[in-house]
Amino acid sequence: MTFRELTVDEFKSFSESHPLGSFYQTINYGLLSAEHGYDYDLVGLIDEYGIIKAASLILIKPIGIKCFYGYAPRGFLIDYNNQELLEEWTKKLKEHYYAKNFVFIKVNPNIIIGELNNNEIFYNSDSILKEILPNYGYKKLKDNLYFESSLPRFNAIIDLNNFNDMDIDKNTKNKIRKGSRKGLVFKKYDNSFLSDFYEIVKNKINREEFFYKDLWTVFSKDDNIDLFLVTVDYYSFLQNSQNAYDKELEKNTKLNYLIANNYSSKVINAKMSSDRTILTYKNDILEATKGMQENNRVVLAGAICIKHNNTVSILYSGYNQNYKRFAPNYYLHYNIINYYKNEYDYLNLNGVVGDFKNENKYSGLNRFKLGFNSKICEYLGEYDLIIEPKSYDILLSNGVLAKEFNKKDIKNAQ
Repeated sequence: MTFRELTVDEFKSFSESHPLGSFYQTINYGLLSAEHGYDYDLVGLIDEYGIIKAASLILIKPIGIKCFYGYAPRGFLIDYNNQELLEEWTKKLKEHYYAKNFVFIKVNPNIIIGELNNNEIFYNSDSILKEILPNYGYKKLKDNLYFESSLPRFNAIIDLNNFNDMDIDKNTKNKIRKGSRKGLVFKKYDNSFLSDFYEIVKNKINREEFFYKDLWTVFSKDDNIDLFLVTVDYYSFLQNSQNAYDKELEKNTKLNYLIANNYSSKVINAKMSSDRTILTYKNDILEATKGMQENNRVVLAGAICIKHNNTVSILYSGYNQNYKRFAPNYYLHYNIINYYKNEYDYLNLNGVVGDFKNENKYSGLNRFKLGFNSKICEYLGEYDLIIEPKSYDILLSNGVLAKEFNKKDIKNAQ
């Protein structure tokens, strides 16, 4: 078989039909990466009939002195279980990039090997690849529980075809209802509102505003990117708060009557709870009135979604911490689910951590995404295909690899 660089059309045709395809393995992602420090190749393995049997986008970056490394985001597009093909592909890949002074190629295949059930991961037959890949020169990197690797090892994924509101966690439902009562509005926007999105994620994600503009430019060419923002309709907020206040006041009056005639602890506790609720609604009425008077436009939450084949991925999202009491993140994600559920099969909520204990600092992130009845899936993990062992060992021992791949883009948990 012949190993060679592919044309854009060849690669696009192959990647769009491959079962392991993702937006990371597209020319669009290559173009985005080219704006941010990488070169890229589109390479493939062709059989004697001219049929592409394997292919990959390889991002390229200098490392060390006169050396380079490659990165195949979300892995090669190949049947990893076909060991004869894997061996041929790996051999040709190493030969090609050895001649170009490459030290290694990093790969994190788009292969799910397990699913969480009752706080335990149950593995499928693809998990055998953990034993197979090292036989062909792929060095298994540490199975990180958190966000240390290039891409998350654990993702929360929703099966949109079987999504049902009844399966949503009770706390999540309450948060969604709270957002609705507070007059939140979910809407799709164009790229002229990317600045609004940047303002709510700039303290969470180490990306400059121009990055999101570049992201939009490359993925909007095929209409594969959407921007959603959540704002407040203060008129609806006021109306909802006034109605809720009136109902609670009526309930409170009845409780006053019961206390006068039945001085039980149960009734007293109900009255105290009602008093607190009334105070909350009063404050909401004041806040809504002020918002209307000042004609405030506040962005409470936002998300950028990338569409590829039958899957939508929430690539970046965030919310305004000053409005956490509005539960805008719950409202945002719930409406994204409903926006896509009749058109796509899966919604990838992006990364969670593999530490499922309540004590870990990301437990809130895990609970948030699990609240939508998502499936927690574990990917195969991260490997380095070592091309020049001596140079690799030097880069490893002197800390260059650690410095290069220290995860910098996420500042805080969601």
